[in-house]
Amino acid sequence: MLEHAPALLVVLPLMAAPLIVLVRRTAFAWLASTAVSYACLVLAIGLAARVADAGALTYAMGSWAPPWGIEYRVDALSAFVLVAVSLTASLVAPYAQRSLAAEIADDRRYLVYAMYCLCLAGLLGMAITGDAFNLFVFLEISSLATYVLVGMGERRKALVAAFQYMLMGTVGATFYVIGVGLLYLVTGTLNFADMAARLPAVPDARPVLAALAFITVGIGLKLALFPLHQWLPNAYAFAPSMAAAFLAATATKVSVYVLLRYYFLVFDPALLFERLPMREVLVGLSVAAMITASLAAVFEDDVKRLFAYSSVAQIGYITLGIGVETQTSLTASVVHLLNHGVTKGAIFVLLGGIALRATGASLTVKSMAGLGRRMPLTAFGLVIAGLSLIGIPGTAGFITKWYLVLGALERGQWWLIAAILASSLVAALYVWRVVEAAYLRPSVAPSAAEAPAGMLTAALAMVALCVYFGFDTSLSVGGAQAAAELLLAGRAR
Repeated sequence: MLEHAPALLVVLPLMAAPLIVLVRRTAFAWLASTAVSYACLVLAIGLAARVADAGALTYAMGSWAPPWGIEYRVDALSAFVLVAVSLTASLVAPYAQRSLAAEIADDRRYLVYAMYCLCLAGLLGMAITGDAFNLFVFLEISSLATYVLVGMGERRKALVAAFQYMLMGTVGATFYVIGVGLLYLVTGTLNFADMAARLPAVPDARPVLAALAFITVGIGLKLALFPLHQWLPNAYAFAPSMAAAFLAATATKVSVYVLLRYYFLVFDPALLFERLPMREVLVGLSVAAMITASLAAVFEDDVKRLFAYSSVAQIGYITLGIGVETQTSLTASVVHLLNHGVTKGAIFVLLGGIALRATGASLTVKSMAGLGRRMPLTAFGLVIAGLSLIGIPGTAGFITKWYLVLGALERGQWWLIAAILASSLVAALYVWRVVEAAYLRPSVAPSAAEAPAGMLTAALAMVALCVYFGFDTSLSVGGAQAAAELLLAGRAR
C-alpha cells in the first residue's frame, strides 16, 4: 500500500467527490469525507516517515519514466506540507457534520462535502507533483472547489466574495501558466528536477526572468501576498465555518510551498537574491503585511474579518523568512505553515461554534460580550489560540517568531526584530479586543451552551496542538529544518 501512497493521496479524495455527488446523501457524504481525510493523514505520515529514513522518493504515473511522464516526488519539504494539510483535514472533517447542518440546507450539503474532497485532492496534488503543468491542474482543481465552497455561505455576501476570489484567482492562475509556458519554451521540459538542471544552460536570461515575474505574481495572488490579498478577508468571513477553517489553515500555505519550490529548487537562488532585488522586495512587502494588516484587524468589527486580516499579517511572517534567506529563517517559514495552520484553524472552528450557539451568522466583537461565562471552554480555547497568534512563549506561534528573530540576527538586521515585535504588539491589541469582550463585558445575548461535542472536540484538539507544538518541537521544527536544508542545498547547486 505504501508503495502507491503518493498516488492514493490524490486518488482517494478525487474519487470520493463524484461518488458523493452520485449518492447525494448527507450522511454518506460526511462519512466518506471523514474516512478519506483520515486515510490521507495515515498515508502522509507514512510517507514522511519513509522520507525521513530513506530520503526523497519518486513515483512515476502510468509507468512513464520522468521527465517524459508525470512524476510525483516526496521530499522533506513536500512531506511536511502533506502532513500539515492532511492533519487539518482530519480535524475539520468530523467538525463539519454539525457545523454544516446549522448553516447549509440539507439538499445542498452533499455538494459542500464534494467540493471539500476536490479541494483536498488539489492541495495534496500541488504538494506532491513534480510536474509544473500538473501543478497548474491541481491548482485549478483546488481553486474551483474553493470558489464554490466560499459561495455556499449562508449570507448573500458570500456570492460577492466568491466572485471576487474567482476573478483574482483566475488572474493568478493565468500568470502562473504563462510563466510555465515560458519555462517550457526555453527548457523543453515540465519536470521540476529536469527544468532545474536545464535552466543554467539557457543562453538568454530574459525569458527566464519574465517567467520568474509571472510565476511570482501568479502564486503571490494565490497565497495573498501583500498587496495582492484583497480577496482573502471576505472569502474567510463569508464562507461556511468548516470551509473557512480548512482554507485558512491550508490553501495559502500550499501556495507558499509552491513559491519555495520554484525559488530554491527550480530557479537559481543566487539569481533571485544576489543579482535581483528579491530579498528587498520580499522583506519590504512582508513587513508591510505584518504591520498594515494587523492595524486593519485592530479596527475591524466583524470577528471573522478581523482574523482574516490577521492571516495576511501571518503570511507576512512566512514570506519574511523567505526574504531573510538563512537556514534559520527558512525553518521559521516552513514551520509556520504548520503552526499558523493549527492556530488559525482552531480560531475559525471555535468561531463556528460561537456563531452556532451564541450569536448567529453575524459575529461581531460586540456580540461576543460575556462569552467567557456563556461558553467557557470555547472562550478559553480562543484565548490560547490568540496567544499563539501573538507569539507568547509556550505556544506554536512563539516558535516561529523565535526562529525569525534568530534569522534576522544572523543577517545583522536589528530593524526586522523591531518590526516583528511591533507587529506582535499590534496583534496583542486585536486579540485583546476579543478577550476583553468575552470576559469583561456584560452579556448581550441569552445564555448558551457549549458547541456540540463533535465541533468542540475538533476545536479543542487544534487548541491543544497550538500548545503542544509550543513545547515539543521535535516533529515540527525537526521537519522544518530538514526542509530548510533541502532548500539551501538547491542554493548550493
